[in-house]
Amino acid sequence: MIIRKMEEKDLEAVSAICMDSFSQSVAGTLSDEGITTFSNIAARDAFLDRMKGDNLMLVAENSENVEGVIELKEGRHIAMLFIRPESQKSGIGRKLLISALNHAKVETVTVSASLSSVTAYENYGFECSSEVGESAGLVYQPMELKLNKAMHATSA
Repeated sequence: MIIRKMEEKDLEAVSAICMDSFSQSVAGTLSDEGITTFSNIAARDAFLDRMKGDNLMLVAENSENVEGVIELKEGRHIAMLFIRPESQKSGIGRKLLISALNHAKVETVTVSASLSSVTAYENYGFECSSEVGESAGLVYQPMELKLNKAMHATSA
């Protein structure tokens, strides 16, 4: 398993992984508006646009197959973390998160976790930081992870 920066050749696979995982674990809990909002965010061209900005996107690759993706927005916010459904709970998410956190530009990294992923983020050390929110039909739990200063110093 290697973790590397996402490339244009990965866009189709990354979009498919996000949609497959979302469909299995989140979509059933959201309104049509939320499903549409997520579909637009996870679209190939939306990823391509964000690749050109200040978002770090990493993929986990195993035998030339993309198994997961993480997106760190502006060095401070986990915007996406999705693993191929059949590869979940195998440590890929943790490896992606650790790699992304090495690029954090702040001492507290945030995530707007889907309600079905709160436990996973708690297992990674995140804590709920405020009440459940909703934006464009997406329901989320704000969470944050305080990076220890030694870890932050090694990423600066």
